Order: sequence, then structure tokens, then C-alpha cells
Amino acid sequence: MDKAGIKIAAQNRKARHDYFVEDHYEAGIELFGTEVKSIRAGTLNLKDAYCIAKGGEIYIHGMHISPYEHGNIFNRDPVRPRRLLMHKREIRKLQSLVAEDGMALIPLSVYFKNARVKVEVGLCKGKKNYDKRDAAAKRDAKREIDRVRKERW
Repeated sequence: MDKAGIKIAAQNRKARHDYFVEDHYEAGIELFGTEVKSIRAGTLNLKDAYCIAKGGEIYIHGMHISPYEHGNIFNRDPVRPRRLLMHKREIRKLQSLVAEDGMALIPLSVYFKNARVKVEVGLCKGKKNYDKRDAAAKRDAKREIDRVRKERW
């Protein structure tokens, strides 16, 4: 996200390790004021988060937003399900794609886009262990090639 007006609040690095990301979607998220303040403070965790599409709506589960320090009675449950805001046709399309075997909706990042909180949702397919090892081997080989090139120049 290198566009103007975009500030990344959190990324789910484990998602790219565990899944092949087939497609990206941008969604708004329904939050309360203290949750937005807490996200601005950087107290957000996407590690075990996932999305479920049901009843014509998409909900994000497992996203942990720590309670705002100065929020007292207005703080909400840190891991409550939160509704994602998307167009109906996008939701229907995602519901049909998730119905296929092996597809999942995984939040990849949470960012601010001109003062609004957005979630980048990825349509993902699970990786097997041998895929993960192959990706690690390619990454190590590239790192080694770059190191040798740097030494020669």
C-alpha cells in the first residue's frame, strides 16, 4: 500500500505463509469509536483472524483489538465478530467462491484510507507443507544469489 492517504495499521504475515492468495478485496469494517482509537494506537492483531460469509453479510472472527486505555465503559469485547462492509454483489460472489473446496476468506491487512478503517481481504487457498518448504527454498536461494551479486560488485 504505497498510495497517498494510506497508513497500514496491521498486516497478517502468517496468511501469506499458510495460503496462496488468489484475489484481493477491500472492505470497510463496522467499528465503535474506542476500537478505532485503539487501532490508531497500533494495538491490533490479525494472526488467527478469518472471515465467514453468511446471511448476505461477511463477518471477521478472531481479530483482536485491545481495549482502549481511556475508554472505560465504552470498550467492547476485544475479539467480538465484526461486520465487513461490501457491496451485495461482491458478497454474493465471495460466498459462491468460498463454497468451493479449499477456499477461505482471510484478512491480509488493516489500514487507514483517508481516516476510514479498511480491511484487505484475500480469497485464499490453503498451502500444503511441501508448498511451504518450496517457498522457503526459493526465498533462501534468492537471498543467496543477491548476496553473491552484492559481493561481486
